[in-house]
Amino acid sequence: MMPSLPLQLMVLIGVGSPAALFALLSGASLLNRPLPERWTGPLAGGSMLMACAALSLALVVYGTADTSARLLSYGAWSTSHEGGIAIEFLVDRLSLGFAALSAAIAGVVSAFSNRYLHRERGYNRYFVLLALFVTGMLLVALAGNVEVLFIGWECVGLSSALHVGFFHERPAPVSNALRVLSVYRISDAGMLSAAVLLHHVAGTDSLSLFFGGTRLAGASLTAGNATVIAVLLILAVAGKSALLPFSSWLPRAMEGPTPSSAVYYGSLSIHAGCFLLLRAAPLLEQTPIARLLAGSLGAATAIFAGVTTRVQSDVKSSLAYAALTQVGIIVVEIAAGWYTIAFVHLIGHACFRLLQFLSAPNVLHDLHGMENALGDRPARAGGYLEAVASDRMRRRLFLIALERGFLDGMLDRFIVGPVMRLAGQLTRLDQWLCDAVMPVRPLVVEGGEDRDE
Repeated sequence: MMPSLPLQLMVLIGVGSPAALFALLSGASLLNRPLPERWTGPLAGGSMLMACAALSLALVVYGTADTSARLLSYGAWSTSHEGGIAIEFLVDRLSLGFAALSAAIAGVVSAFSNRYLHRERGYNRYFVLLALFVTGMLLVALAGNVEVLFIGWECVGLSSALHVGFFHERPAPVSNALRVLSVYRISDAGMLSAAVLLHHVAGTDSLSLFFGGTRLAGASLTAGNATVIAVLLILAVAGKSALLPFSSWLPRAMEGPTPSSAVYYGSLSIHAGCFLLLRAAPLLEQTPIARLLAGSLGAATAIFAGVTTRVQSDVKSSLAYAALTQVGIIVVEIAAGWYTIAFVHLIGHACFRLLQFLSAPNVLHDLHGMENALGDRPARAGGYLEAVASDRMRRRLFLIALERGFLDGMLDRFIVGPVMRLAGQLTRLDQWLCDAVMPVRPLVVEGGEDRDE
């Protein structure tokens, strides 16, 4: 029998370490007493190392003692309704493995960022957001109920958008951060709708029945409800992992510092949606329509990103679309039921793309040195696409890739525009109702002059 208490303690230390770091750094900043760099860097590195060690040890203990998923409960943090909102973690090899990977990658990025952002004005703010992000990723990885999952999902999205707008002295990062946050709101709406519907039809907020690696009980969820919940989850995944038609925010997110781009859009955040689909595999297996939808979105995204990455003029955008190509393939693998292959692909791609992002400045420096030595740019080898596509097709593909699929224009026309017009109409209706209930009356003041109230 697996020792429950040591496992609970190790998981608590793993999640609590970055959460404590966030509380310490943010609390000091709120008191206008931010910690100096010589303390923040070692504290961040030590916190991530402790989380990685605790979660890795928990994975070893779990793997040698049990094979079934375990639900760990740490009590309720709210008792506003019957049963309260409990803090529950669902642990198995998948969740503990992804959590340990997240902590390890965060530790590498933390060590890199300590030197990369040395003497940067937003140094302390960066590590506050990094600690919030890691906490959110661990909550997503280990969530045992919908409340914990949604809180982690929100922490990841909020810290991501704030990191995009890290250099807020310039207008472009702020504008792009708002666009990223807007797309994340759509993703969050899908996640929240799925959570509410799941609680309504199943009568429970626990994810152990649906994400625990067992088949769904037919009496708990009908085929129609399962399909609707799965489609809403796919909507949440599409927004968070930049699948079509939400891929346009990905190059905008490159406004943040290189380390944040690496940990968010190269390794962890962009794979959060893939991991959620892996967790929801028992649910997807009951809904062929949702699996077909996920596979179609993944395949279309992989093709679109593979073409678009070839025409990007900056290395970070090129790497981001290259990462999106692999994310689309991972989604296809999950839809096809190749879960082990998808998880191994996810781990390998996250580590490889992290290295590419972090080494991108050095690669550019070496390339410029090579170009200076040659006196010209190195000749490009002909690609397979050039060999099979006609000139007319290549020109069309180039235009589509250069404009990034015209996704920004379509979102503005079919989503942003209608929402803004609806908001304007609702504002006018609200003003009309206020005037009808409380009409403006003239106010008589001394001197005989009238003034509107």
